[in-house]
Amino acid sequence: MMTLEELSILVGVAAEAAELVDRIYQTPFRVDFKGPSDPVTDADRAANTLICERLSLAFPGVPIVAEESAPETFSDFRSKERIFFVDPVDGTREFVLRNGEFVVMIGVVEGDEATAAVIHAPATRHVWVGLVGYGAFEITPAGERRPIHVTELGELAEARIVSSRSHRTPLLEQVLADLGAKEIVQQGSAGLKGARVAGGEADAYVAPHYAGQRWDVCPSDALVRAAGGRVSDAYGKAIDYRAEKLGQDSGFVVSNGKIHDALLARLAAGREYDA
Repeated sequence: MMTLEELSILVGVAAEAAELVDRIYQTPFRVDFKGPSDPVTDADRAANTLICERLSLAFPGVPIVAEESAPETFSDFRSKERIFFVDPVDGTREFVLRNGEFVVMIGVVEGDEATAAVIHAPATRHVWVGLVGYGAFEITPAGERRPIHVTELGELAEARIVSSRSHRTPLLEQVLADLGAKEIVQQGSAGLKGARVAGGEADAYVAPHYAGQRWDVCPSDALVRAAGGRVSDAYGKAIDYRAEKLGQDSGFVVSNGKIHDALLARLAAGREYDA
């Protein structure tokens, strides 16, 4: 298992990358597109390079599955005990819109589970760190460390749920409405949504269908579970980080644990109705 000393290295790497991202954020940066509605910026590329270089030096031989890296650089990751999943700028659309809702994310998988995470928000300088079996904490802009924990809410009807800001569709709106929660809050960045659940600002984060790639879900998985929550896909299964495809096509449900089964039941009922 990852040690606290190793985790502190990840915190330092993420901080260095976040500083680089923020510097670029303050400039008239260039925006390219990898595909329709899939922007990439100088910040994504530069932070990706920096993180991979630092992790390779600190953890030689550990594969780094990073969004802006060529797939051949991590082609053997499924056979390794420990894996890094890296999103150098999670929330690139928000970065481009300059609304501040983006983060640098490093997640760790050991065996079959996400076990550690660092999520660093360059725009606000807040950092969230989690190590399963140890706990989770927030580092404030002033450098203060505060333990965080998920909420104790047990009624779905009273829940606050965070969901995507940029990927809105009529189907998503209907699924979220059918959950019967008290409030649905739009939030950019998968990492920030996970951090809000881990820190008790929301009771759940629900992506009922496609939820990005493994680097989008791994850090929130580890952080929320470290904070006492529960994570699964939309069918109640654990996230398979060694699957043949990197896409998280079966959805992503992150919660305080107490309303998780109710969320899964509502999602299942919706699928049955649609069928």
